[in-house]
Amino acid sequence: MTKSIAAFQDDHGRITTWPSNRRRVHQLAVLSHLSAQLEGGHLYTEAELTTFLNEQTTLEDVSVLRRELVEGDYLMMENGTYWKAGSRPTGTVPTPSPQAEAAMHKPIVK
Repeated sequence: MTKSIAAFQDDHGRITTWPSNRRRVHQLAVLSHLSAQLEGGHLYTEAELTTFLNEQTTLEDVSVLRRELVEGDYLMMENGTYWKAGSRPTGTVPTPSPQAEAAMHKPIVK
């Protein structure tokens, strides 16, 4: 897959638009681009991953990207901790506090 993502980037290389579902191949190219910039073996908290995505995009809500990265098997997730798929984490996945566990299962209201 070598689809260009230039149409979805600004002059600084940040993703400005999430491609429509009709352009799934472009969505996959964006996800591949983002995941290639993550460090293999590093454990990311949800806050760290959100910060990374906010730096790499101008999108208002990066939760779609976070979910697509996990569902597309670019990232693995356990207990609110993320790591690049295919790379062995160099730490242990922490057990979330009861408050964090409740927040992870709270429904998103739009």
